[in-house]
Order: sequence, then structure tokens, then C-alpha cells
Amino acid sequence: MELLFEKSVPDRGCDLLPPLDVPPAHLLEGLERKTPLRQPEMAEVDLSRHYSALCRRTHGVNNGFYPLGSCTMKYNPKINEELAALPGFAGVHPLQSADTVQGCLEVLGWAEELLCEVTGMDQMTFQPAAGAHGEFTALLMVKKYHLDRGDPARTKILVPDSAHGTNPASAAMCGFTVVNVPSNSQGGVDLEALRAAAGPDTAGLMLTNPNTLGLFDPNILEITRIVHDAGGLCYYDGANLNAVMGVARPGDMGFDLVHLNLHKTFSTPHGGGGPGSGPVGCKDFLAPFLPLYHAAEGEDGLEFQHPAKSIGSVKSFYGNFAVVVKALAYLLTLGSEGITEAAQGAVLNANYMREMLRDSYDVAYGDGPCMHEFVLTLAGLKREKGVSAMDVAKALLDDGIHPPTMYFPLIVEEALMAEPTETESRETIDQAVAVLKAIRARADSDPDSLHAAPHTTPIGRPDEVSAARHPVLRYEFPAE
Repeated sequence: MELLFEKSVPDRGCDLLPPLDVPPAHLLEGLERKTPLRQPEMAEVDLSRHYSALCRRTHGVNNGFYPLGSCTMKYNPKINEELAALPGFAGVHPLQSADTVQGCLEVLGWAEELLCEVTGMDQMTFQPAAGAHGEFTALLMVKKYHLDRGDPARTKILVPDSAHGTNPASAAMCGFTVVNVPSNSQGGVDLEALRAAAGPDTAGLMLTNPNTLGLFDPNILEITRIVHDAGGLCYYDGANLNAVMGVARPGDMGFDLVHLNLHKTFSTPHGGGGPGSGPVGCKDFLAPFLPLYHAAEGEDGLEFQHPAKSIGSVKSFYGNFAVVVKALAYLLTLGSEGITEAAQGAVLNANYMREMLRDSYDVAYGDGPCMHEFVLTLAGLKREKGVSAMDVAKALLDDGIHPPTMYFPLIVEEALMAEPTETESRETIDQAVAVLKAIRARADSDPDSLHAAPHTTPIGRPDEVSAARHPVLRYEFPAE
């Protein structure tokens, strides 16, 4: 598909500006451009068609089934977008004085109250801009907590081998040493390995529950007790909160900190690089270490207060405020009963889809029920028919279905991880199951056709290694 610059025609445009009726303003000497600004020159109809064509090439929840594992690609109610676009929210400036944005501060305070209730935490910051940013923020708080207590020897973070890759990365960025904790045969944390790893040098544990296998660890209370007995803190990766929100709270499981993905669990559009919001909640004893700009009641109304031993700012101003507005709208629309029903619906859909596929695909760690997502292993199919997880994922594109997450978690060979979410109907899931079963039948009868999939998309199988190592990120103008 051609770029706008390639479609550009000299002196063609779509602007109709009135004659200048005020004195022209000139830049100071030395600030002028040395070369003319290169912008595409196009008629409005061509511009409209270009972006319409781009839109048709994208795939989102509004286009079709999007079962991306561990990412909760649920439908986003449009009323949330309308509320976030209200002038009193969209038109404010971050440098306005607090007395002129009392409504915005009330949104932050109200959202904090509700999300603390959902998670079992006491206070929350909305500064982090995404989930991994929330991890980083929480671990900075863990580090400062131990240093403040005069315990600098706590330099290790325990991370299960089924964790999201951002967990060890965030720990390393904060200067911690990462200690890998293996899983047991049921897909949970190996308790004996955890006991052996926990000690006087343990700063904390990073854990996702349910984990990336879609399993709720039955030993969760023992896991957090082991870490606490060793003097460490327990951090909850909230990426999979959609399975338990309104049903079980991280704070009641023994966790001291948690990050949430408002752009996943609480229905703000997710993907494409943003916008995101990864607020961090904590128990009261860690509240003094929260980032700056905490909305609280002051002498003259709501104001931003600075925690006593704050780690400082982790983002400019107060976080991605519009995302918080959408999350609050979602919470208020569903209410406490609706939030619980959403989690139950997510678990029901995942278990239904997994059981429907069990006779066609091998389920990893599939003896008991799963939570909001499940993992298939295509290792046997690859050995028998030469059809890989990549082949199946690419074939799904021909039927308008976004592939599940591929090759993750790493502890499952040829993994496909699917999360259908609560907003998908039974009819949609049945259709996806039928497509996956048809692909499995093709693996038996015509495996070569799967190696060439997809057959109907604008791009087939790009060289992903070259794209990652040698990306072309800018347009090279022809020599004049």
C-alpha cells in the first residue's frame, strides 16, 4: 500500500483558508527552516480513501473475534469514550490550579476508592502509563521500603518461570537480581523451590494469579506467607485480574502491592501503543512511598498531595487521565454485581471454549478447570503432521479471527494461549471453535496449505526476524 508521500501530487490540496486579516507573525531570525517543510499534497477525497483503506486493513474488537491470551481484548462500551470526551475532562490543562479542576480530582479519588475495594488495597496512584510501567513503579517502592528500613541486603526478586516477560525485565531495571522459581507439575509455583529461594536477601515476589497458564494457584496463601516470613514483599501482577475481579482480591491473598491494567480489565481500548494506564495500589504501610501527585482532601477542597517518602514522579503530571475516566465509567455502569458477573462470564467462556476444542487439540495442564484463559500445546501436531502453532495462527487470519498469543508461556512447547473474554457471545465462540476444528482437519488432509497461510490477507508471512532487527522506520524521499 502506498504512503501518503507516494500519493502526493505537487500543488494539490484540500485547504480553503480565508485571506489573512491580521498582521503576520514572523519567527525570530535564525529559527526559520532551511529547507521547505515536506508534507503530502492531496485532495480531500484521496485523503479520506487512504485512511479508509488503512482502517479496512486493521483488526480490532469491533472487527471480529480477538482472543489474544493474557491481554483481555474485550469490547469497549462507547459511552465510556463519550464521557472521557466531555469538555470538562478533555479540555483541562495539567498546569491548572487544583481549585479549577475539582471534578477531575474527584474522578481520581472516586476511581481510587473503587479500585482499592476491588483489589483489597488502601491507596493507589494513577501515574504509571501502562502495566510494565506499573511493575517498575511498584518495584521502586519495594526497593525504597527496604532501604528506608536500613535493609539494603535485600537485592533479589523471586519470579515464577510462567511469569510475563516484563516481570524479570522490570526487576532488572530497578537493579534487582532475578531468581527464577520453577512451576510444579500442576502449573503452579513449586513450594519447595520457593522455600529454598526465599531468604534474607529476598526483596519480594512478583506473581500473576491466575497465572499465564490460566490457572488459579491453590497454594496462594502459602506462597505469600513464605515470602513474608522471609521478610520480603509480595507484588501482584494484575494482568489477569479480569478472571477474579469482584470474586477474589489480591489484598486478601496476602499481596502488598498490585498494578492494574485499566486499558485491559476496565475496558479502555487496548493495543496500538496506547493510551494505557497501569495504576499501582498498595497497603497503608507502603503509601508513604507512592509517586507524587496523590489526590486527597485538603483544607480548601481536593488537592494533590506528596507522600512523605515518595519515590518521585514516574511520569509527567498525573498519568493518562482520560483512561481513568473511562475505567470509572465502566465501574459505575456495571456496579459491584456486574463486575463479579463479568469475571464469571470470562471464566465460563474460557472453560467452554477449551472443552469444545479438547477433542481436536492438546490442552496444556488441562486436568482441572481453567480461569479466564487456556493454553493449547501443538507439540504433538507438529511432530506428527509438521503443523506448528504459527501455521494454525496464520490460518485463523483467513477466517477473520485474530490469532491467540503464540509461543507463550515459554514453559509450554508450541503454545497457543486464548482468552475469549466475557463480552463474546456463545455464537461467536462456536464459530471460532468450528474454524479451529476445520484447521485441525486440514492439518491431517493438507498440511502444506497451512504452511502457506494466510492466503487472503494483504501480507502473508513477512520476514519477522529481519523486521525486528532491521526495521524501516522512516520514508526516504527521492533525490531531487
